Amino acid sequence: MSARGSSVVVVGGGVTGLSAAWWLARAGHDVTVIDKFVVGWEASGRNGGGATHYQSPLFHEEQRLWPMMDELLGYPTEYRRERIIINLTEEQQARYRRMAAVTRAQGYESTELGAKELRELVPIASEHAIGAQHFHFGGHANPQRTVQAYAWALQDLGGRIVQHAPVTGFATQGGAVREVHTARGSFGCDAVVIAAGPQTGALVAQLGVDLPLAPARAEMIVTEPLPLMKIGGVDGNGLYGRQTLRGNLAYGGGPHEWLDETDTAQMARPATPLLRNLAARLAEMFPKAAQARVIRSWAGIVENTPDGRPVIDRLADPGNVVVATMSGVGFGLSPASGHAISDLVLDGRCSFTDISKLGLARFAGLPRDWRAACGWVAMAEAA
Repeated sequence: MSARGSSVVVVGGGVTGLSAAWWLARAGHDVTVIDKFVVGWEASGRNGGGATHYQSPLFHEEQRLWPMMDELLGYPTEYRRERIIINLTEEQQARYRRMAAVTRAQGYESTELGAKELRELVPIASEHAIGAQHFHFGGHANPQRTVQAYAWALQDLGGRIVQHAPVTGFATQGGAVREVHTARGSFGCDAVVIAAGPQTGALVAQLGVDLPLAPARAEMIVTEPLPLMKIGGVDGNGLYGRQTLRGNLAYGGGPHEWLDETDTAQMARPATPLLRNLAARLAEMFPKAAQARVIRSWAGIVENTPDGRPVIDRLADPGNVVVATMSGVGFGLSPASGHAISDLVLDGRCSFTDISKLGLARFAGLPRDWRAACGWVAMAEAA
């Protein structure tokens, strides 16, 4: 097939790629998003929806943008501000007091709740909880709605989305990628963004770039609807999630199930042992909801860098390629990461914060067996 063209081709239709494409389209550029499945198929549409990443250099932009996203996109994300983190142990209380201190130093308000105050806001919370931190920032949104909103907003600006089109290779010329080859034909381009989740490492390897990633399955459960709480974003007991606008509790936070393969079509399926673990810990945190039935579950594949931080970087060679892999925090940071990626494509630098610590160069000299050193090996391999 002959090559079709766009000024920018974005490989990956998750929230990171869609947000980047939307920012580029807002700036007046012709954009095509290519995805091997459908948009939001993997972790972007299957996560807890949290938006409180205080340790990221993108945090301030994340907090600035989320309250505006429904208006900016023109479609609902179901974003709700504020978050409560329940403390079941003194260790948890100390940890989240430190988080509160750090965010207060950054200019964000929080309140420490006693057990009685906690149960006024979260009636189903455990009576054994010793308190909570109430963060008056952050919050959560609906992952499925948000993916949909990005995609529709991009299309409203003239952007194109090509689904069921796995990338098979790249054509380079003069130190730049000039075509992206897919199972549905080739796409000419002036610039490329590779934000393909667990497949990102294998794709950039075709360009001679080493991006260390380890894929893992992350699982969630959803209960039947319960009465709505005053604040739907409640974490604790190693869990993350939210109460939906219908009243369902949607929670994840189990240990990663490490995978070897990045062809994840058959791997994004829940496993009974981990679902039981999630349900038991949710009942421990919310004992007054312990009778609620689990009505569905899902799994998504997340990619993890060795230090757990995202990579957002423009390559030196080919010089027109920006790589983004979010290491499990892509959803909440998506408004800000898309802005940063767009800046790198257009200007070679992020306009609103220093993202140098997210550069790929930090992994130079990393041992080839880094996954084994971390213990991030698949169960069959570890047995």
